[in-house]
Amino acid sequence: MAEFVVNAQRFDAYKNFKFRIKWGSDYVAGVSKIGALKRTTEVVKHREGGDPSSSRKSPGRTEYEAITIERGVTHDVDFEQWANKVWNYGSSLGLEVSLQDFRKDLVIEVYNEAGQLAIRYKVYRCWVSEFQAMADLDANANAVLIQHMKLENEGWERDTAVTEPSEPTFTEPQS
Repeated sequence: MAEFVVNAQRFDAYKNFKFRIKWGSDYVAGVSKIGALKRTTEVVKHREGGDPSSSRKSPGRTEYEAITIERGVTHDVDFEQWANKVWNYGSSLGLEVSLQDFRKDLVIEVYNEAGQLAIRYKVYRCWVSEFQAMADLDANANAVLIQHMKLENEGWERDTAVTEPSEPTFTEPQS
């Protein structure tokens, strides 16, 4: 088990607007939103025969919720190519799904205000269950065109090799 070193100078929680996502060895450009990492463990209730007035609880199956990713539409086709590995419309029989490589492991990184890596999560065996190539088009709007992707996954864990950074400070000028 990794030992955590606490930064005694930090009192504020990390902000949610400095992050990056990576699959393979490449960072994904233009990502503006990543959904929460959430898992739920079922509760298994059971009773003992000699104790009819109360039940006991124990953990059951754990499920990991899908993660959503949003980014502005660009000429980068990575999202669409990955989505097509799950279902490629118009393919011939036996080629609809790329079974060999439709899953990817992801890395989600959170940075502090100074741009230092603070937290990293590894998300395992992700695949695209929903893909929206672009949002509604509206001639009266003034907004960025967004792609949306929903990723099923089989679990995630915090990378304990990433320790809390030593935060920078500015020195006062000498008078």
